[in-house]
Amino acid sequence: MSTVVTTPEVPANRTTQGIIAIMLGMTLFVFQDAMMKSLLGAFPIWPLLLVRAVVCSLIMVPLILYLGPPHRVLTPLWPLHVTRALLFAFGFSLYYTAFPFMTLAAVTTIFFAAPLITAVFAAVFLKERIGIHRISALVLGFVGVIIAMKPGADSFQWVSVLPLICACSYATSQMLARRIGDRDTAMVAGAYTIILAGLIVLPLGWSLNALFDIGAQATHLQWSWEAFSFGILPWLALLGAIGMVGWTLLSRAYQIADVGAVAPFEYAYLPMAALLGFLVFDEVPAWNTLVGMAMIIVSGVYIAFREIANARQSIKPTVEASFAPGNPGIVPETVEVEVKTGSDR
Repeated sequence: MSTVVTTPEVPANRTTQGIIAIMLGMTLFVFQDAMMKSLLGAFPIWPLLLVRAVVCSLIMVPLILYLGPPHRVLTPLWPLHVTRALLFAFGFSLYYTAFPFMTLAAVTTIFFAAPLITAVFAAVFLKERIGIHRISALVLGFVGVIIAMKPGADSFQWVSVLPLICACSYATSQMLARRIGDRDTAMVAGAYTIILAGLIVLPLGWSLNALFDIGAQATHLQWSWEAFSFGILPWLALLGAIGMVGWTLLSRAYQIADVGAVAPFEYAYLPMAALLGFLVFDEVPAWNTLVGMAMIIVSGVYIAFREIANARQSIKPTVEASFAPGNPGIVPETVEVEVKTGSDR
């Protein structure tokens, strides 16, 4: 008996288009985070995330209604979407909390532990196969995260734990994305996550301020809307629009190109974040940030190339596709394969 698995080949020009789309998306996400870091000097987190959700709803809901099936506004999978939104709101509130205290390069480097954590979660909870090659790459990546955080050193900041918690929260939400699968489209999953998360941050921010006395060193966490004015609305709308366009480009990249071919290019985010942090905020990344960043990139790219090898052997990928900060994640579509069996004679 012989088994031959055939999958449709992706044209070279489609792969090129996917790479261009993902690079543009990463560039937009870097500018989104730089804008967020700049705005957090004058505004609390809560209105920023709320306005992003409002912009998302104004764009995505009419688009979903216009496109029609398989997209849908009402879905029986809403409990999973709500849970993902809770994780998203909690995790990225912590992620953006770290911005005023750390360089852009340091925060994003630690966050990029998310794909590594997702791989571990998939192996532990979903019983997905993980071989010695991926284990070695994961160890390298986690060592890079530890180096970037620099625990035990005099310069260690406890706030650096926040983007790591966000990475864990994000990885957990990706496990729920596996549960959703192709029963809802990526557009529906993304819209639910961003919109609901923007609403959830309001009671989250109010509760935080009701329980704790937020000092002057963390004004971006205070429940204060005094600085909010209509003059800032265009900038907040731009912030939301940049995130939405970036997410759409990433979604498009994974729709038209092979996941393993385009996923490594997401790591272009890290050097771009370091460069923009230097140019805009005069932030010079510490040596441990650069070393950790390099190790995480090597680890992630190697795992992505292992995905290509496993895809050719019809082995289900372990690592979720997209991990851009602020991105709700791409829900993988089901790929049909034709299996032929016959005699070896």
